[in-house]
Amino acid sequence: MSDVVRTERRGKVLEITLDNPPANAIGREATVGLSKAFVTLRDDPDLLVGIITGAGEKFFSPGWDLKEGAAEFDAVDAGDASADTTDYKNDGGFAGITEMWDLYKPVIAAINGYAVGGGWEIALACDIQYAVPHATFFIPDVHMGFIADAGAIQILPRRLPHSIAMDILLTGRRMGAEEALKWGLINEIVEPEKLMDRARETADHLAEGGPLALQASKEAVRHTMHMSIPDCFAALRGADNKGGDLPIYTRMLNSEDAKEGPRSFAEKRKPVFKGK
Repeated sequence: MSDVVRTERRGKVLEITLDNPPANAIGREATVGLSKAFVTLRDDPDLLVGIITGAGEKFFSPGWDLKEGAAEFDAVDAGDASADTTDYKNDGGFAGITEMWDLYKPVIAAINGYAVGGGWEIALACDIQYAVPHATFFIPDVHMGFIADAGAIQILPRRLPHSIAMDILLTGRRMGAEEALKWGLINEIVEPEKLMDRARETADHLAEGGPLALQASKEAVRHTMHMSIPDCFAALRGADNKGGDLPIYTRMLNSEDAKEGPRSFAEKRKPVFKGK
């Protein structure tokens, strides 16, 4: 995929590893590599689940590569017309995932250490998060002269009490794994040597489900979580009670997989889903 982003297929699971020593910072090369990886996950029908982690034992990712960014800003200030300061965005926004709204396949974050700024925003963009005991989360952006606009300011106030979210966004204070678990920002604390095994266990379990049902679940949650309960039902059912504004959900309702589940249960066998 790239020199700093490694991918590995494990059956229906795509494992993505950010490997950019010494801290897995996200510069232009990493952004392009991550974007290509998440596009592959989105577009390949044989892949159903993604896992993202960082190489090493200390850093998941510190976010944006500030040294690379500073060098490019200096080049622009010096009049270099070829310098590019497009904020390292590609398909899917920062790191290829924070704005990939059509990625309905679940992604698991295996947080192996510090998740800082944009690194934490990658984890927030995922659906399930496992973290090692020494994982540390914080948003230092305000003290760098900018804000965490790749997910933190959008997500944290929706996930946390207002005062806690603003404390994190404004002060840059550090949050440990135990506190993150308390607030529901991670699902589980896992010992380092078991982290990837835990992520793979969950990914393999998810991949056994119906492909359309798996994606329709994420699609439905993403598109209805801001609605009232009656409006959620209306969006799902539609005027003809055969599916509303959600294309994957509608396909699922009319799929062979939706028939296969009940049939396999009645016949006391494992279902064979085909994603159609």
